[in-house]
Amino acid sequence: MKVLFIDAVHSALETRLTKIGFQCELNFELSRQDILAKIGHYQGLVLRSKTPIDFEFLEAAKQLKFIARSGAGLENIDLLETKKRQIHLFSAPEGNRQALGEHALAMILSLFNKLSQADKEIREGKWNRESNRGVELSGKTIGIVGYGNMGKSFAKCLYGFDCRVLAYDKYKNDISDGYVTESSLEDIQRNAEIISFHIPYDESTHHYLNEKFVQNMHKKFYLINTSRGKVVKTEAVSKGLKTGKILGACLDVLEFEKRSFEDMFDQEMPLVFKELLESKNVLLSPHVAGWTKESYKKLSLVLAEKIELTFGS
Repeated sequence: MKVLFIDAVHSALETRLTKIGFQCELNFELSRQDILAKIGHYQGLVLRSKTPIDFEFLEAAKQLKFIARSGAGLENIDLLETKKRQIHLFSAPEGNRQALGEHALAMILSLFNKLSQADKEIREGKWNRESNRGVELSGKTIGIVGYGNMGKSFAKCLYGFDCRVLAYDKYKNDISDGYVTESSLEDIQRNAEIISFHIPYDESTHHYLNEKFVQNMHKKFYLINTSRGKVVKTEAVSKGLKTGKILGACLDVLEFEKRSFEDMFDQEMPLVFKELLESKNVLLSPHVAGWTKESYKKLSLVLAEKIELTFGS
């Protein structure tokens, strides 16, 4: 079986596939048109995010038997068309869930303790203790929206902080465990002081957090988003920060990212985003929750295991 790698992933995947008899070709500089011209000769495809797998792509990939996405989200792949063509689709949320959970926790702790502000001030020769007085995570009620690999990982990371953790997942029932209590979205909006999103992006989750969502929150709250940028409406966050309904926001993903997640600043940023940049109550990172040295390898090991279980014999 011939496999084309069009994005860089950890070499553990190539090594494992080669060991079980696959022919692997690594070519990360191909344009979309170059890929379309040659993909018809391959049975496997390994990628990250930069190339949309749509009807046109799948029409060209006549021999394709599997797609391996080094990551968790699948919004850049036409799921209905791949299923219709009986193409196996592998993703690896098990590979970066721990990294994402740790990152989400790190962001809220950093925001609560004003670490970014304090570090900046020290470097500027300022010694301000009172203005950098923090907030404790302990005792807070946290609402996790989406309780799959990522939501559960965040909940596990919270264990030991003496928080009340509520979880809602519209696709799952009986999710209460040693880390969370199953709740309705309404119950979360009634009780939560922190909201963390861990849901996939599709039409139904576009601007899931909008003005109405913020209005339905009974308490002032902090926001964490490590899922996808367009799950959160930036304008609603900006308005919430101005009114004080949103006390702070930890955003690893941003509404104005490219679909490839590779860049954002090669275009003029909307005013509403510039407003976030000016807020001391907003902490940002460049879509790197789940992006650690350890997860880089684990993503490949997870994909290798899944591919071998399906095609290894």
